[in-house]
Amino acid sequence: MASILKVDEMQGVTSAGDITITGEGGSATMQLQQGVAKAWCSLNGTGTIAVRDSFNTSSITDHSQGVHSVNLQSSMANDTYVPTGSVIGTSSDNYYSYVTSDGSNAHLATGSLRFHIMHYGGTSNDLDRVHVCINGDLA
Repeated sequence: MASILKVDEMQGVTSAGDITITGEGGSATMQLQQGVAKAWCSLNGTGTIAVRDSFNTSSITDHSQGVHSVNLQSSMANDTYVPTGSVIGTSSDNYYSYVTSDGSNAHLATGSLRFHIMHYGGTSNDLDRVHVCINGDLA
């Protein structure tokens, strides 16, 4: 018979935030808090931009064509976190890049992630479906 574990909060014994999980195969372990996304956002990036769904996102900012920020409700510990993202174009010939390190148009800050969406031809574009995920340490 399967067991069901129902809890409202989990804490480690040695340290409240230190929960170790044994990985596949039984030999490797990982820290639970390191493997959990600290923020994510799905947004409509065209017209009046809007959040479709999110976690740990307080708001979004539309800076210019293809340049947006996701503002965090709870800040990251430093600016060395790992952002990932994806975009969905509207036709089969749209090849886009999600850029987070192109100088003034994109940057990582502890309270926000500013990113730039570029078409393969070099133009900045607003797109209907923009997805952002952030992994790292919360402050």
